[in-house]
Amino acid sequence: MKQKDDLRKGKLVAAVLSGSWRGPEFPSFDILEPDLDEVTPLLCSSGAAALGWRRISRTTLRDSPSAEVLHQAYRLQSLQVAIHEEKVGKVFRLLRQGSVDAFLAKGWAAAGLYSDRDLRPAGDIDICVRPEQFKLAEEILRAPEANDCWVDLHKQFSEISDSTFDQLFARSTVVTINQEPVRLLGPEDHLALLCIHLLKHGAWRPLWLCDISAALESLPSKFDWDLVLTASKRRSRWIGCAIGLAGTLLGARIEHLPIEAGLTEIPGWLVPAVLDHWSRLYPGNRLPMQAAPLMANNLKQRRNVVKSILERWPDPITATFNRKGRFNNFPRLPYQLADFAFSTTKFLVELPIKLQ
Repeated sequence: MKQKDDLRKGKLVAAVLSGSWRGPEFPSFDILEPDLDEVTPLLCSSGAAALGWRRISRTTLRDSPSAEVLHQAYRLQSLQVAIHEEKVGKVFRLLRQGSVDAFLAKGWAAAGLYSDRDLRPAGDIDICVRPEQFKLAEEILRAPEANDCWVDLHKQFSEISDSTFDQLFARSTVVTINQEPVRLLGPEDHLALLCIHLLKHGAWRPLWLCDISAALESLPSKFDWDLVLTASKRRSRWIGCAIGLAGTLLGARIEHLPIEAGLTEIPGWLVPAVLDHWSRLYPGNRLPMQAAPLMANNLKQRRNVVKSILERWPDPITATFNRKGRFNNFPRLPYQLADFAFSTTKFLVELPIKLQ
């Protein structure tokens, strides 16, 4: 269990971001200027700077130097979001002209859940197409016109692979960008994707929990919870844990949700594990911001071997997810050992080829 002092920055991040996806209705705020100075670099590096600015813009901290850093990040992000929106429309136009069925998730789709779309950074364009049209879509998006569009193309989203493309497509919705129809993943499927994606990647980015919080507070009136929670007990529990985290760490309003209270109960180790991620400032050249240098190269050059091994030790959230484990109060070490052993075995099997 992490000591309280080790998790201090993570708690400050949670306090700053609590309710930040909403309009002017924010929870009480007792962050001091030195605290904001300490946490501003993490907000910026994790994509939550604009949300941080929204949260403090109505407080006495709005004139502090750190607030100006967050405000400038928000202004820049506002310009980037407008440019990104044009690119999303262009990508869908190109795919439509090529008769490719596609829908969008995360990124721009998640930004639409916020009170102000400019609060969420654009990121890449996550698009899923029919598996049989994947190569055609790749060819279309290699056209010079799409060179400035950073598209992450998928045959499926592994987090919700229990549904077929046709099922997801049938439940999708359509919005318009500059007169171009853009298809979005349906709200039930999108919430499931956001929740499972959070756990799949260890919940290290606070922005992802803000996405879930914003989604939970903007559900359509005919939202079908049965569709979200009946696929499997394991998946339902994963989604419930993510919802519980949103309520516990960021104050998302989950009390009224028509789901079993026990489903959103979170094990005692989970919050400290998330806050541990949020407490550390991730340099841009190391995990999880970027992949670590190839282990094979480190072995060839006989440098940083021990450090590289330690960097690859799985965190408890990712290890539990990778081993399809249960998010309960049992110790996480067995999952971490199993996940490390699995990845190490795979690496050793492939090592002779990598060292050639």
